[in-house]
Order: sequence, then C-alpha cells, then structure tokens
Amino acid sequence: MGRIKSALELALERTDSIKSDKAGIGQFEAKQQGKRLANEFLEDAKKSLEDVIKKTPKDQQEALKQGIFDALISQITLPSSKEDERRIESIGKGLQTIIKDSRFASLYKQFVLAIARYLEESEQYAESIKRQYAPKLRQKEEEIARRIGQRIKLDPFQDPEFVAFYNQNINALKENYQTVVDQVREQAVLLFQP
Repeated sequence: MGRIKSALELALERTDSIKSDKAGIGQFEAKQQGKRLANEFLEDAKKSLEDVIKKTPKDQQEALKQGIFDALISQITLPSSKEDERRIESIGKGLQTIIKDSRFASLYKQFVLAIARYLEESEQYAESIKRQYAPKLRQKEEEIARRIGQRIKLDPFQDPEFVAFYNQNINALKENYQTVVDQVREQAVLLFQP
C-alpha cells in the first residue's frame, strides 16, 4: 500500500521546480527605482539622474534607465497652463540624460518652442472665441433681463452652448499640436537604447 503524503509534502514537491529568479527580481526593482527616481527628478530637477545611474550596479543600469524612460515619456503631454512649461523642460533634461543622441536634444528644443507657441495660440483662441460668442451671450443676458426684470452678467462657461462651441474650436487646436507630442514620443522611443 502506498504512503499518503501530507499537504506540506505535496506543496514542497510542487515548489521544488520553482527557483527564485534573483536577477529578474533585481531587474524589476531597478526599473521601479528608475520610475521613482524620475518622479523625484520632476519634483526637484536639481537632483542628478546621472549620479544615481553611475552608482547602480552595471547589471541593473539598463532596467533603471528603462524605468526612468517609461516614467518620463508618459509625462510628455500638451500643457494646460504656462506653469507646465517648467515641467516639460525638466522632462527633456531627464530624457537627455538617458538618450545620448544629439538629434533628440535638438528635437526636444523644437518641441519646447512648439509648446510655447501652443500656449500662446490657445490663449489667443480662447479670447477670440469669447469675442465671437459675445453678441450671442449679450442676447441671452437681455432675454433673461426681460424675463426676470433684472440685469444679469453671464459667465460664458456657464452656458452649455458656449462650452460646446469653445471645446470644438480648442480641440481643433489641440489636435494640431498633439501630432507634435506624438512625434516627440516616437522619436524618443526610437533613439532610446538602455
């Protein structure tokens, strides 16, 4: 008659074939460290990515750089305000630390200029849209004044019709510049070699 094995013995037999992959774990941890490092760099651009990369063991540098790259490349987006320009410049500095190709540095300088142009244009678009819609808004204000007997100043962004008109026009501008963002990302991926 065969011996009955305990649950522990069965579990140990199944796990015998599983060996911990220390190198794989080290690579994963290095990549996670790279992501954290990139985020810290964006918070304080005075930190040196190169110093940390040099201090990292050679066998984990690729994974660390990949983590930095993944975190920074995901941050390349259209800015929503002027304050985002500093963040975008920091992203470029961080990427240039790990992408040593001079073509990327040149491309990113052009991208920063395009972003500045985008912010100016979006501001001008917003003002132009408000001016264009102003007669219709005044008409609505007059209609409300007739109904309730009191003059009211409407905020254009409280009018759903204006918001739809505004979004339609601003989205057309965003689409034009989104292609620039996509191109920068694609080139970064092509030029990045950990």
